[in-house]
Amino acid sequence: MLVYLFVNADPARLARGLKVTGIVIAVLAVATLAISGRLAALLMPLAMLMPALIRVRSLLDRFRPPSAGQTSRVETDFLRMTLDHDTGSMTGTVLRGRFSGMRVEELAPADLLALLRECRAEDEEGARLLEAYLDRVHPDWRDELAGERAAGGSGGSARPASGDMTIEEAYAILGLAPGADAEAIKEAHRRLMVKLHPDHGGSGYLATKINRARDVLLHH
Repeated sequence: MLVYLFVNADPARLARGLKVTGIVIAVLAVATLAISGRLAALLMPLAMLMPALIRVRSLLDRFRPPSAGQTSRVETDFLRMTLDHDTGSMTGTVLRGRFSGMRVEELAPADLLALLRECRAEDEEGARLLEAYLDRVHPDWRDELAGERAAGGSGGSARPASGDMTIEEAYAILGLAPGADAEAIKEAHRRLMVKLHPDHGGSGYLATKINRARDVLLHH
């Protein structure tokens, strides 16, 4: 019965209940020891238990539901794209070229393909990002470009994408504030990969960016 209640309990309520219970027990224990004169004798063992108590608190914090409204941001020469963690939707702004200043989600399919051609010519990373967006909102876009590929493709030499990622970019991709600890970085990475891993219908490009962001933040 206790196992059933634990599994089906609301995580936030469970965490609060455990914390309150722990505080009450601690207060009663300290009062009892103070009255009996044995408090000083147990201060040293208590100090030795502090690391374990800190780990327990970290475990309880994991019961907290993720905060709403979190986003990830990726920016290239041509595009600034934002991913909503809650809905999985992508939005963005064109930064350069023929469609500069326009919202990506407001462009017609034909305009998106025209933008893709621009990106392929001048912004390889932006092209991969836009392809990831098209895979989500217009899954059949590749069929429309099949004839172009057969005729020789988009042509031109795209600039190679930089393999470097700054700390600021990594925080933005994972939707974290600067200074987030390792536990928060790993949790953000796990949550995003659940939604965006190619095995779950996500984008290989975005999954690669998320993995890279995690590695940059954990090893800088």
